[in-house]
Amino acid sequence: MTENSIPERAAPGPLTVTRNTRAMIDKARPHFDLAYQTGVMGLSARPLERRFVSVDLGSFPHSLLDFVRCSYLGLDNHPEIVAGAVEAVKNYRCLHWSCARTRLNFALATALEDDLADLFQARVIVYSSVLAANMSALPLIASGHLTGDQKPVMVFDRFSHATLAFHKATLAAETMVVTIDHNDVSMLEQICKQHSVVAYICDGAYSMGGAAPLDALLSLQKKYGLFLYIDDAHGISLFGRQGEGFARSQVPGALGDRTIIAASLGKGFGASGGLLMFGSENHEKLFRQFAIAHAFSASLNVAGLGAALAAARVHRTAELLHRQIALGERLQQFDQLFKTRQCGLPLPIRTIKTGSEESAISAARKLIDRGFYTSAIFFPTVPQGEAGLRVCVTASHTQEEIASLCHALREVLPQGKEQ
Repeated sequence: MTENSIPERAAPGPLTVTRNTRAMIDKARPHFDLAYQTGVMGLSARPLERRFVSVDLGSFPHSLLDFVRCSYLGLDNHPEIVAGAVEAVKNYRCLHWSCARTRLNFALATALEDDLADLFQARVIVYSSVLAANMSALPLIASGHLTGDQKPVMVFDRFSHATLAFHKATLAAETMVVTIDHNDVSMLEQICKQHSVVAYICDGAYSMGGAAPLDALLSLQKKYGLFLYIDDAHGISLFGRQGEGFARSQVPGALGDRTIIAASLGKGFGASGGLLMFGSENHEKLFRQFAIAHAFSASLNVAGLGAALAAARVHRTAELLHRQIALGERLQQFDQLFKTRQCGLPLPIRTIKTGSEESAISAARKLIDRGFYTSAIFFPTVPQGEAGLRVCVTASHTQEEIASLCHALREVLPQGKEQ
């Protein structure tokens, strides 16, 4: 699940959010069962060269051209990054310490945080995943310790990632939580006018396509002191001279004490894990002492740390720019050959609406039969009635592969375009 999959309803007082996981499962399970039975989800695979994977389809391995993985720059199988992971395990002679980082922390983790702080011009804490980073951040924001000891109204974009939206009910026990329509800057400003302290929770680059209106959000921050928490997992490395990401590259100078950016060390970055970027020394100290995934869980493992250090080195070379340019060229080619709602955007995700869940699963299966693996997306990943396909374009796809996929999409989908 990649978006807000938590049904909610209004409740009296500050507890404005409840969770109905049972209803969500009851609605979604038949389609998940169909997707697994049809063989478009839950595939076991081994990586081959570039974007190909070997998948067991029936009694023999089958090579598929993968448009599912989110390694948008194609760094996930970069030989230097793989070598960095192997070398780190050899040097440390272990993979994992079962110990909270407030007690013992890998020196390699400290080295990585220092390196990333220099790379992204921010204070950095690394985590085992973006989920762990979000779990750490949101309760601390709700507590008011990051906003002058005043608990903020927590405002979620309706399409904020599931690893953000999942925490709404927990946060509602601490402060007021509300959800607004996607990128509804006007409503957000109304809330800022009504409440003295507001925190906005959103993605930078959204997992189902599109992006946050950063200019407008920064304008509200300047005008009202809006606190911004931006999950830029899908935007990291794709923008900026050193891969700062979609969000960080648009924030001039230091982040300051009203912005925190979460990002992935996988996806575009090419390694494993997650991170938080801070502009405040006090905020960093608070997280190192009280963040759930820092005080009560363990570090990213040694292989992930070594891989991330190697990825950071790649980010300091001309290769990063070459891959960013290649991704842009592939996106332009895809948009010329197949129109989607994201046409013309510099972000690497394209979604194709088919309507019913069954039609999305059927289309994904037909593409597999033609040698292409795309994601069938349906509720609760997207709202009911808006099922379709998600295509992740990467720098490692060739022009011929993009053209072949677009030809297959026109064959599989009615009228050869988004419905």
